[in-house]
Amino acid sequence: AYVGKTPVLAGDILPRVENRVKELIAMAPHDPSPQELQFMRARLFRSLLAQTVQLKMLRESFLLMQVGTQSAEKRQEAEQKMQATAQQTFTDSELPRLYKRFGTKSIDELDAKLREKGGSFESSKREFIDQMLGYLYQSEAVPKDPEVSLADIYNYYQQNKDKYKVKAQVRWEQLTATFEKSGGRDKAIEAINQMGREAYFGGSMQSVAKAKSQEPFAARGGLHEWTNRGSLASTILEEQLFTLPLGVMSEIIEDADSVHIVRILGRREEGFRPLSEAQDEIRNIVKRQKIEEASKRANEEMARRVPVWTLYPDDLDGSLPLPVATTPSNVR
Repeated sequence: AYVGKTPVLAGDILPRVENRVKELIAMAPHDPSPQELQFMRARLFRSLLAQTVQLKMLRESFLLMQVGTQSAEKRQEAEQKMQATAQQTFTDSELPRLYKRFGTKSIDELDAKLREKGGSFESSKREFIDQMLGYLYQSEAVPKDPEVSLADIYNYYQQNKDKYKVKAQVRWEQLTATFEKSGGRDKAIEAINQMGREAYFGGSMQSVAKAKSQEPFAARGGLHEWTNRGSLASTILEEQLFTLPLGVMSEIIEDADSVHIVRILGRREEGFRPLSEAQDEIRNIVKRQKIEEASKRANEEMARRVPVWTLYPDDLDGSLPLPVATTPSNVR
């Protein structure tokens, strides 16, 4: 490939492909066939080529961002200066990390270890510099924490109001006796009456529910937090929950297999979640959208300003076919 005037050589990629092929063969349950190996190499080569091209596009974009429309001489000066800064960063931070990772103490030893993995000291340094310059481009072109105004939040809320529509909701305490667990309907009514008397005179439905109620929420004191209308299995009970007065114990409510006493703690009408409740959530959504839009614009600008010719133009939007005369025969 060519990224602007910078070549991407097959010789920089093929050793990494072969190293990865060896790793995959070692993990495979059986030796791959020649056709499988060919397919594996082709996929790995294309993937690594695309990654390398994109990294160099970011690097070139950063350089162009710095020099703008200045002369070629100014561009070369700026590039040399930034290259020198990046190389110093490599020496100060990345090189000690590589020494530690591979257990080496000199560049020659490190180079030998890297070549065993399909790389080299020089290729690692180039890749680090490209990554650093690419990161600088992205950090300047794509804000990490874009400003989100109240107008942005309000507009998103209005445009996506259906997302914040809420059904009618109810919150309540419940005592229940089931026909099955009580030994029949009559005994269930007897049991719920007893629970109701204890709760009424003792003043705590929740303590009675924990001790005697026979519904799934008994362990939580029969407390049912905000529940949407239409979500209960018992339509008889649900109808009562949305019509009974607040704060008083109900009469016995009987449905198909149980009897209940409830106390309504709160109700919300059907409507929309208030903007005040949703604004923090919306701010994060709008912030992500702004980052994505900025990233898209940066990529479009990068593709516009940095021409690319590659062996596989279909893998990168906007790239052009590499002339056949420059294509190495062993990767065609």
